[in-house]
Amino acid sequence: MSGAAEAPAAAAERIAAAATTRRVIIGIAGPPGSGKSTVAELLVDALRARGVRAVAVPMDGFHLSDAVLEHLGRMGRKGAPETFDVDGYVELLRRIRSGSARTIYAPGFERTLEQPIAAAIAVEPEAEVIVTEGNYLLLDDGGWREVAAELDECWYVDTADAPRRERLRRRHEEFGKSPEEAAGWVDDVDEPNADLVRSTRHRATHHIEN
Repeated sequence: MSGAAEAPAAAAERIAAAATTRRVIIGIAGPPGSGKSTVAELLVDALRARGVRAVAVPMDGFHLSDAVLEHLGRMGRKGAPETFDVDGYVELLRRIRSGSARTIYAPGFERTLEQPIAAAIAVEPEAEVIVTEGNYLLLDDGGWREVAAELDECWYVDTADAPRRERLRRRHEEFGKSPEEAAGWVDDVDEPNADLVRSTRHRATHHIEN
Protein backbone atom coordinates (compact mmCIF):
# COMPACT_ATOMS: atom_id res chain seq x y z
CA MET A 1 0.00 0.00 0.00
CA SER A 2 2.67 2.45 -1.10
CA GLY A 3 0.15 5.15 -2.02
CA ALA A 4 -1.37 5.13 1.46
CA ALA A 5 2.07 5.05 3.08
CA GLU A 6 3.35 8.06 1.15
CA ALA A 7 0.31 10.30 1.51
CA PRO A 8 0.33 10.53 5.34
CA ALA A 9 4.10 11.14 5.35
CA ALA A 10 3.77 13.91 2.78
CA ALA A 11 0.81 15.48 4.60
CA ALA A 12 2.43 15.30 8.02
CA GLU A 13 4.58 18.40 7.46
CA ARG A 14 1.56 20.50 6.49
CA ILE A 15 -0.55 19.21 9.38
CA ALA A 16 2.31 19.66 11.84
CA ALA A 17 2.66 23.30 10.79
CA ALA A 18 -1.06 23.94 11.35
CA ALA A 19 -0.91 22.26 14.75
CA THR A 20 1.57 24.83 16.07
CA THR A 21 -1.26 27.34 16.50
CA ARG A 22 -4.32 25.19 17.22
CA ARG A 23 -5.55 21.64 17.75
CA VAL A 24 -6.18 19.89 14.43
CA ILE A 25 -8.69 17.07 13.79
CA ILE A 26 -8.17 14.93 10.70
CA GLY A 27 -10.86 12.49 9.53
CA ILE A 28 -10.25 9.41 7.42
CA ALA A 29 -13.29 7.88 5.72
CA GLY A 30 -13.84 5.01 3.31
CA PRO A 31 -15.81 1.80 2.76
CA PRO A 32 -15.54 -1.17 5.11
CA GLY A 33 -12.20 -2.91 4.62
CA SER A 34 -10.59 -0.04 2.70
CA GLY A 35 -7.65 0.32 5.10
CA LYS A 36 -8.75 3.39 7.08
CA SER A 37 -7.22 2.28 10.36
CA THR A 38 -3.90 1.53 8.66
CA VAL A 39 -3.84 4.98 7.06
CA ALA A 40 -4.68 6.53 10.44
CA GLU A 41 -1.82 4.65 12.09
CA LEU A 42 0.60 5.74 9.36
CA LEU A 43 -0.42 9.37 9.77
CA VAL A 44 -0.12 9.26 13.56
CA ASP A 45 3.32 7.64 13.28
CA ALA A 46 4.46 10.22 10.72
CA LEU A 47 3.31 13.08 12.96
CA ARG A 48 4.92 11.62 16.06
CA ALA A 49 8.16 11.19 14.14
CA ARG A 50 8.08 14.98 13.67
CA GLY A 51 7.56 15.61 17.35
CA VAL A 52 3.80 16.22 17.09
CA ARG A 53 1.60 14.85 19.87
CA ALA A 54 -0.93 12.89 17.83
CA VAL A 55 -3.69 10.53 18.98
CA ALA A 56 -5.94 8.14 17.04
CA VAL A 57 -9.61 8.17 18.11
CA PRO A 58 -11.66 5.77 15.93
CA MET A 59 -15.37 6.13 15.28
CA ASP A 60 -15.77 2.40 16.04
CA GLY A 61 -15.76 3.13 19.77
CA PHE A 62 -19.31 4.41 19.25
CA HIS A 63 -20.72 1.07 18.06
CA LEU A 64 -23.84 0.26 20.02
CA SER A 65 -23.28 -2.83 22.15
CA ASP A 66 -24.69 -6.17 21.01
CA ALA A 67 -27.17 -6.08 23.90
CA VAL A 68 -28.55 -2.74 22.68
CA LEU A 69 -28.58 -3.89 19.06
CA GLU A 70 -30.53 -7.00 20.02
CA HIS A 71 -33.02 -4.87 21.95
CA LEU A 72 -33.46 -2.54 18.97
CA GLY A 73 -33.68 -5.40 16.47
CA ARG A 74 -30.61 -4.16 14.57
CA MET A 75 -28.12 -6.95 15.26
CA GLY A 76 -28.34 -8.17 11.68
CA ARG A 77 -27.30 -4.68 10.47
CA LYS A 78 -24.31 -4.22 12.79
CA GLY A 79 -21.97 -1.73 11.14
CA ALA A 80 -24.72 0.27 9.39
CA PRO A 81 -25.12 3.97 10.31
CA GLU A 82 -28.05 3.32 12.62
CA THR A 83 -25.96 0.94 14.75
CA PHE A 84 -23.71 3.73 16.08
CA ASP A 85 -24.18 6.40 18.74
CA VAL A 86 -23.59 9.28 16.34
CA ASP A 87 -24.67 11.94 18.85
CA GLY A 88 -22.10 10.69 21.33
CA TYR A 89 -19.42 10.71 18.62
CA VAL A 90 -20.22 14.29 17.58
CA GLU A 91 -20.20 15.44 21.21
CA LEU A 92 -16.77 13.85 21.71
CA LEU A 93 -15.40 15.63 18.64
CA ARG A 94 -16.76 18.92 19.95
CA ARG A 95 -15.13 18.39 23.33
CA ILE A 96 -11.85 17.57 21.61
CA ARG A 97 -12.21 20.61 19.36
CA SER A 98 -12.83 23.00 22.25
CA GLY A 99 -9.85 21.70 24.18
CA SER A 100 -9.75 20.95 27.87
CA ALA A 101 -7.45 21.39 30.83
CA ARG A 102 -8.36 17.81 31.72
CA THR A 103 -7.78 14.56 29.90
CA ILE A 104 -10.70 13.55 27.67
CA TYR A 105 -11.37 9.80 27.60
CA ALA A 106 -12.75 8.28 24.40
CA PRO A 107 -14.14 4.79 23.84
CA GLY A 108 -12.22 2.22 21.85
CA PHE A 109 -13.32 -0.93 20.05
CA GLU A 110 -12.08 -4.43 20.85
CA ARG A 111 -12.03 -6.58 17.72
CA THR A 112 -11.73 -9.87 19.58
CA LEU A 113 -14.93 -9.06 21.48
CA GLU A 114 -16.52 -7.03 18.67
CA GLN A 115 -17.61 -4.60 21.38
CA PRO A 116 -16.93 -0.96 22.31
CA ILE A 117 -14.74 -0.38 25.38
CA ALA A 118 -15.46 2.71 27.48
CA ALA A 119 -12.70 5.23 28.28
CA ALA A 120 -10.05 3.22 26.42
CA ILE A 121 -8.26 6.17 24.76
CA ALA A 122 -6.82 9.17 26.56
CA VAL A 123 -6.73 12.53 24.78
CA GLU A 124 -4.38 14.57 26.92
CA PRO A 125 -4.66 18.37 27.06
CA GLU A 126 -1.31 18.55 25.25
CA ALA A 127 -2.56 16.56 22.23
CA GLU A 128 -2.04 18.60 19.07
CA VAL A 129 -3.53 16.41 16.33
CA ILE A 130 -6.43 13.98 16.61
CA VAL A 131 -6.89 11.45 13.82
CA THR A 132 -10.35 9.88 13.68
CA GLU A 133 -11.40 7.25 11.16
CA GLY A 134 -14.67 5.57 10.26
CA ASN A 135 -17.04 4.72 7.46
CA TYR A 136 -19.56 7.52 7.80
CA LEU A 137 -17.57 10.68 8.52
CA LEU A 138 -18.82 12.25 5.28
CA LEU A 139 -22.42 11.04 5.44
CA ASP A 140 -24.85 13.93 4.93
CA ASP A 141 -27.77 12.43 6.83
CA GLY A 142 -29.20 12.94 10.29
CA GLY A 143 -26.66 13.42 13.04
CA TRP A 144 -23.85 12.30 10.75
CA ARG A 145 -23.88 15.58 8.85
CA GLU A 146 -22.59 17.26 12.01
CA VAL A 147 -19.38 15.20 11.98
CA ALA A 148 -17.73 16.93 9.02
CA ALA A 149 -18.15 20.34 10.66
CA GLU A 150 -15.78 19.24 13.45
CA LEU A 151 -13.02 18.09 11.06
CA ASP A 152 -10.29 20.34 9.66
CA GLU A 153 -10.04 17.99 6.69
CA CYS A 154 -11.33 14.56 5.80
CA TRP A 155 -9.50 12.05 3.62
CA TYR A 156 -11.26 9.34 1.62
CA VAL A 157 -9.49 6.01 1.11
CA ASP A 158 -10.10 4.47 -2.31
CA THR A 159 -9.37 0.79 -2.74
CA ALA A 160 -10.12 -1.94 -5.27
CA ASP A 161 -13.23 -3.95 -4.46
CA ALA A 162 -11.81 -7.48 -4.78
CA PRO A 163 -9.03 -7.17 -2.15
CA ARG A 164 -11.28 -5.07 0.06
CA ARG A 165 -13.99 -7.75 0.05
CA GLU A 166 -11.43 -10.50 0.66
CA ARG A 167 -9.99 -8.57 3.58
CA LEU A 168 -13.46 -8.28 5.10
CA ARG A 169 -14.22 -11.96 4.58
CA ARG A 170 -10.98 -12.98 6.29
CA ARG A 171 -11.65 -10.57 9.15
CA HIS A 172 -15.12 -12.02 9.77
CA GLU A 173 -13.70 -15.54 9.78
CA GLU A 174 -10.91 -14.53 12.14
CA PHE A 175 -13.44 -13.28 14.64
CA GLY A 176 -15.69 -16.31 14.64
CA LYS A 177 -17.88 -16.51 11.55
CA SER A 178 -17.88 -19.61 9.36
CA PRO A 179 -16.72 -19.15 5.74
CA GLU A 180 -20.36 -19.21 4.60
CA GLU A 181 -21.44 -16.72 7.28
CA ALA A 182 -18.51 -14.44 6.49
CA ALA A 183 -19.25 -14.39 2.76
CA GLY A 184 -22.94 -13.79 3.41
CA TRP A 185 -22.22 -10.92 5.79
CA VAL A 186 -19.95 -9.24 3.24
CA ASP A 187 -22.65 -9.49 0.56
CA ASP A 188 -25.68 -8.62 2.67
CA VAL A 189 -24.34 -6.10 5.20
CA ASP A 190 -20.89 -4.78 4.29
CA GLU A 191 -21.57 -4.11 0.62
CA PRO A 192 -24.74 -2.02 1.08
CA ASN A 193 -22.76 -0.01 3.65
CA ALA A 194 -19.88 0.32 1.17
CA ASP A 195 -22.26 1.62 -1.49
CA LEU A 196 -23.54 4.25 0.94
CA VAL A 197 -20.02 5.32 1.89
CA ARG A 198 -18.97 5.57 -1.78
CA SER A 199 -21.82 8.03 -2.34
CA THR A 200 -20.08 10.41 0.10
CA ARG A 201 -16.69 10.34 -1.65
CA HIS A 202 -17.16 13.73 -3.33
CA ARG A 203 -17.33 15.48 0.03
CA ALA A 204 -13.75 14.56 1.00
CA THR A 205 -11.00 17.18 1.04
CA HIS A 206 -8.32 14.65 0.00
CA HIS A 207 -8.27 11.23 -1.66
CA ILE A 208 -5.83 8.38 -1.08
CA GLU A 209 -5.42 5.45 -3.44
CA ASN A 210 -4.86 2.29 -1.42
